[in-house]
Amino acid sequence: MSEVLTALEQADDPEDHREELADLVADLTQAGMDYYYLRALKLAGAGAVATGSAKVGISTAVKMISSVSRSFIMRMDTKQLLKVSTHIRSLAE
Repeated sequence: MSEVLTALEQADDPEDHREELADLVADLTQAGMDYYYLRALKLAGAGAVATGSAKVGISTAVKMISSVSRSFIMRMDTKQLLKVSTHIRSLAE
């Protein structure tokens, strides 16, 4: 994560790093969904069918969210990209 954000922040043209940022956002979306939903099911002792169903639903949601996020990120200007980078860093604190 840090490498992507640092590369974007230090680039002469941060817009050249849109693709990498979009990939990072997709990865973070997947990790967040896994943490908040699948981890809760595991801790609750949910069965294989419930967990499997949740995985399918989460996978579908992540694909949709990532697609929409990517389309926004690919249209962002330098100022917007740097704001997103700052926000992502703040989440990791």
